[in-house]
Amino acid sequence: MAKHTRLYLLRHGQVEGFGNKRYNGQADVALTPLGQEQSQALGERLADRPLAAVYTSDLSRCAYAARCLAAPQGLQPIPLAEMRELHIGEWEGRTWQELQEIYPEQWRARLKDLVNYRVPGGESLAEMAARVRPALEEIISRHRGEEIALVGHGGVNRVILLDAIGAPLTRMFAIEQDYACLNILDYFVDGNTVVKLLNG
Repeated sequence: MAKHTRLYLLRHGQVEGFGNKRYNGQADVALTPLGQEQSQALGERLADRPLAAVYTSDLSRCAYAARCLAAPQGLQPIPLAEMRELHIGEWEGRTWQELQEIYPEQWRARLKDLVNYRVPGGESLAEMAARVRPALEEIISRHRGEEIALVGHGGVNRVILLDAIGAPLTRMFAIEQDYACLNILDYFVDGNTVVKLLNG
């Protein structure tokens, strides 16, 4: 079998305000105490894996988990701004309920074109994917035949997973990414990718 790069793709732990569906976007929201415990558990879960590197979004909710993963390995996390969550502009920090009341037309417009609609002051899903993809490709090519970890966000992880199975971005919400979940992907040199674990 072709030599492959194994990616442990994780989502950050539970964040403050989790009880109400909201768009945190690139706001640097804090983890809850449970979110910190979940991050520590991720570090324990992968402590016996021979990780060559730990990459992370540079937002603190991801960086905390990355430190938990890297410490047992004697590594320092590598922060990447390219792996930040979707920049949601004027909607950042607002709940879905608030948005439907304040921006009803924009809310409907985004639902109608999830991939290309850009919230004022933010970026579209297509634009986010365009920054995530080359950063991931560089990571994978740098670590041929090795095992690595990446701590990302719900949106970022979905882009990576959809690409892995050849599904379009319109299927964004057909994949669940719970807080502190683990996905395992194998990237082969022939260009094929196999998802070994989803939302574990």
